[in-house]
Amino acid sequence: MKKLYFLLPVLFFACKSSTSSVPSKDSSSKPIEVTYKVNEAEISDFLKTLSSDEMEGRETGTKGIEKAAVFLEDFLKKNNIKPYFKTYRDTLTNFKSPAFNIVGVIEGTDPELKKEFVVLSAHYDHIGIEKKDQADKINNGANDDASGVTSIAAMAKYFSETKSNKRSILIVFFAGEEKGLLGSKSLVQKLKDQNFNLYTQLNIEMIGVPMKRDYLAYITGFDKSNMASKINEYTGKNTIGFLPKEAEYQLFYRSDNYSFYDVFKKPCQSLSTFDFENFDFYHHVSDEFKLMDIPHITAFTQELLPAVTKIAVSPTQEITMNK
Repeated sequence: MKKLYFLLPVLFFACKSSTSSVPSKDSSSKPIEVTYKVNEAEISDFLKTLSSDEMEGRETGTKGIEKAAVFLEDFLKKNNIKPYFKTYRDTLTNFKSPAFNIVGVIEGTDPELKKEFVVLSAHYDHIGIEKKDQADKINNGANDDASGVTSIAAMAKYFSETKSNKRSILIVFFAGEEKGLLGSKSLVQKLKDQNFNLYTQLNIEMIGVPMKRDYLAYITGFDKSNMASKINEYTGKNTIGFLPKEAEYQLFYRSDNYSFYDVFKKPCQSLSTFDFENFDFYHHVSDEFKLMDIPHITAFTQELLPAVTKIAVSPTQEITMNK
């Protein structure tokens, strides 16, 4: 997540906030039953590799993030996900040295709906190596945001294998998020120039550990659209809730969803399970794989599959902005 400058003095001392959740709306249509099972061992292996010391903290423009880019390209190629551009690499237009978003596409199966796009995204960059002389200098960024990338990769594999998307799906791993949302700002302008037909964007940000709440995750910009209630309708569970801290810190504006909302004015929001109480190592060298809750990340991804499937197949655009 882009650095939260204004909340750092309170980040590790946040008092327990009151919470409320969004009950699932009654719907005449039952949630889609997904028999596909997210593989926990694959979740673990992917996250362990992406957050390893070998990636050197994945700072945009460094050799470390180059290694991460190759890893992500290889993953997409292995899972038969095509590049959206000529290659998987989308060069940032707003960064001084070569840097790349990694972008793949899974074409929709419906002749008409495939003209509309669902964006599933997460940022793969982090803050690199500490300048201070200390034993551990690598900011591995396991939670921020290798965990989100891992979940999106698993969703990409799901759609690639099941071909269950009538709409086309753009899989995006952003660089430059920690530099000021540069990767998403660069990409969204290119897509706008192409008259990209965006339906909605679901961005995943920091899901490495669970919350002690009566819902699975919170959404940023809760009241900007009906996405929270529709996801709960699609899963048939209390999947998404409202976190007051999210509104207080205006997290909607601090991840890559905002770049897409700012240009397209469509429902573009982030899901997270980092609630300012459950993880003490935000932008810290201790944000490492060993602290990640692999069963939680697996369960999070599994629970969202009916929702992302319904988003990709509904005959009309059911997720809408609130007026």
